[in-house]
Amino acid sequence: MAASLLGIAVSVVDGSIVNLALPDITRDLGASASASVWVVTAYQLATLGLLLPFASLGERLGYRRVYLCGLGLFTIASLGCVTAVNLPMLAAARAVQGIGAAGMMAVNAALVRLIYPADRLGRGIALNSVVVATSSVAGPTIAAAVLSVASWQWLFAVNLPLCLTVLWLARRSLPHSPRHAAGPLRLADAGLNILMFSLLFLGADAVGARSGAEHAAPASVGIALLAAGIGVGVFYVRRQLDQPRPLFPVDLLRIRVFALSMCTSVTAFAAQTLAFVALPFLLLEAQGRSHLQAGLVITAWPLATVCLAPLAGRLIARYPGGLLGGVGLGLMSLGLAALATLPAQASALDMAWRLVLCGAGFGLFQSPNNHTIITSAPLARAGAASGMLGSARLTGQSTGAVMVGVIFGLVGVHDGRGPFIALAAAAVLAGVAALFSALRLRGARPL
Repeated sequence: MAASLLGIAVSVVDGSIVNLALPDITRDLGASASASVWVVTAYQLATLGLLLPFASLGERLGYRRVYLCGLGLFTIASLGCVTAVNLPMLAAARAVQGIGAAGMMAVNAALVRLIYPADRLGRGIALNSVVVATSSVAGPTIAAAVLSVASWQWLFAVNLPLCLTVLWLARRSLPHSPRHAAGPLRLADAGLNILMFSLLFLGADAVGARSGAEHAAPASVGIALLAAGIGVGVFYVRRQLDQPRPLFPVDLLRIRVFALSMCTSVTAFAAQTLAFVALPFLLLEAQGRSHLQAGLVITAWPLATVCLAPLAGRLIARYPGGLLGGVGLGLMSLGLAALATLPAQASALDMAWRLVLCGAGFGLFQSPNNHTIITSAPLARAGAASGMLGSARLTGQSTGAVMVGVIFGLVGVHDGRGPFIALAAAAVLAGVAALFSALRLRGARPL
């Protein structure tokens, strides 16, 4: 578990650790600010597009082998990031890093299912969920600590000793898994999967994340990319319908409880991202707090999540995941609604207890929901379920980022209206996620 958790932690952290360093990277490498965004985008695109192909490879070659290859590639790419002398080299190294991260993320949950006995799997999933949740919000904090004493290259250099240690641990300890599938991976399906997610991601980014920005691409470009992504997706999914082990697991989506759990996860992570992007603007721009004050206040959310997740892991064996997730997301929705109705100059304590409510609700939801996604799939399809688990998180986060971009582009951020509207939208999404979760109480019948 140490090998599995450390690998997934570093891969999740590296998804956001570079954001704070973009101005320094732009200046040092003589690039434009708009071009430097590819340092982040290349990693995200590679990870999102390759999760499902690597999950399928895990079922064919073994989860251990895919994880080790991903970790090794991530380590080599980290060295490439350290030695990059221009932006194209850095973006290419980040793309390779994203490929390695996809290899680890795609089989992480499947490995947890192999490591833990069935009667203790809930605790294993809870521990894994805590690490992922904490890592998701730790990137900027770690970046700030590193950049305060060193250059941006050290954001990647610190990966090297850690990754080499994890590689040594993983080779010694990760379990071998049976090969659940035979035959080569269909490259055409893998290509369609990458193309679909890339078009949807880039289209959503063009429509939402840069909405209202000067010199941004016309909205028609983003809409065209989205339309192309949907068209490719329809063609791609139709190809999967008659396959016995589809790359895009439509077979698992026919399982009612699995499909509802995926909807719950995507919607909940969209709500979380809406809130996490809106809160710094609310605290820094609208309320005029310092970076230190804002950071301390926001920390209440992940701390509450970390505290509640182990309890949720113990409750999994006693109560249905649909009930735990529904209650947790209901609490999160209430907390977000309370944040959206705050007075303009609320105290730090007034904000903190609302954030604790949000974080506690998210912690109560995440572990049972992940447990349901992993265990509702047949053991032979644990790899596909693991890939879908990561895809749901990244898809939800991308959706939330698009929504907050649209809101800020239309309303602005300086007077606080934009962040408050974003928090209200997050409350609605969390409520919808709670409804999806509660619907699972009707059972796991096939769709």
